[in-house]
Amino acid sequence: MAINWQEIPKPTKECNDIKCPFHGELKVRGQAFTARVKSSKVPKSAIVVWERRRLIRKFERYETRKSKVAAHKPECLDIKEGDKVLIMECRPLSKTKKFTIVQKLEE
Repeated sequence: MAINWQEIPKPTKECNDIKCPFHGELKVRGQAFTARVKSSKVPKSAIVVWERRRLIRKFERYETRKSKVAAHKPECLDIKEGDKVLIMECRPLSKTKKFTIVQKLEE
């Protein structure tokens, strides 16, 4: 999915997070995914999940696979569990966080 970073609207709420792609110094690049927030219990972090379907040619059926990653949750975005979000790749922020949430999508 090719996403143009300049087309994403800036959030109206301000934050002082240095790892925020809008108000901080973080640059986003690479892959972008539409995902659902599974857990947001940890401050400034969220676990996001997205599903994809894969064809098994031998059986002529599809299987559903899931990907689960940890993403940085900026303070300026009001993200809760169950929200549909757009995440983009960035530099490694910690041992497991290599993505950041850039937009909350309407369902």
